[in-house]
Amino acid sequence: MPPPRDLVRRLYEEPPDRFVATRDAAVAEARRAGDPATAREIARLRRPTVAAWLVNLLAIRRPELVADLGQLAEALRAAQRDLRGPRLRELSAQRRAVVAALVAEVRRLAADAEGGPPGGKLPLAEVEATLNAALSDTTVAEQVRTGRLLRAASYAGFGEVPRPQLRLVTDDAEPAPATPDRAADRDRAAGQDRDRAADRDRDRRERDERAAERVARAERVRQRRALERELARARTDQGRAEAELAGAADAEHDGTEELADIERSLAELERRRAEAEQELSRRKLARRAAERAVTAARRRTGEVEGAIEAIDAEEGTDAGGGGGAD
Repeated sequence: MPPPRDLVRRLYEEPPDRFVATRDAAVAEARRAGDPATAREIARLRRPTVAAWLVNLLAIRRPELVADLGQLAEALRAAQRDLRGPRLRELSAQRRAVVAALVAEVRRLAADAEGGPPGGKLPLAEVEATLNAALSDTTVAEQVRTGRLLRAASYAGFGEVPRPQLRLVTDDAEPAPATPDRAADRDRAAGQDRDRAADRDRDRRERDERAAERVARAERVRQRRALERELARARTDQGRAEAELAGAADAEHDGTEELADIERSLAELERRRAEAEQELSRRKLARRAAERAVTAARRRTGEVEGAIEAIDAEEGTDAGGGGGAD
């Protein structure tokens, strides 16, 4: 039973330094789950080199770019046939531009990968050689597409098989001298050769133009797909931002209402506080008036008590004097 696809994907996304530990943990987990067959299949997975890991990262996380690479390879192989000189150089320049863009994407993916090697130590030359090989070799292209490449690949480059140079060989050791009729025949033959050469040149130019159109069409398709993906991401981001804006506006409105309620409550409390302060002042005045009344009453009480005591004293004096006379 083959290992689970998500596990294989996770393994080949891991930087090579973590591959063995992650694989061994998956083997142990499969054995604990009572699945020794799957454990054996997982154990057979081999760690990729750093360059192969970078190519796998591109294939796993940006499969659409690898698909575009395959389409460009088909167009280049179709255009390569019977091409010479300037056209081959033009196709090579297009190939270099596409590979350079993919290498830049690999660098960005590696920078985002946790635990990967530092940017200055990335074997980008091997990555570039592998992508060039994928453009030229369908077997390498398929290995790249699966995202399970184990080592970098290389290819000598696009080239043209030299055409054999042909010449007519006769039985005569030396060419026979030309007679007037044979000279005319030779002129006609030369003219026909020139016409055929012109036809071949015209056919070759037409093939070149068709090949160039196929390559340009493939490049436009790739660019359009990339722009459509970017547009989809931009629309998703826009929808998310608009939702966040609506939520923030609702939260702001709720906060404004809450603040208004608090301010109304504060105003009511301030009014009640002023009334309470006025009532407290009135009660303080009443207390002070009551204190003055008590003081006056006590003074009056003392005065009356003093007057009574004086009267009582006088009566006592008078009573004592009258008793002595009798």
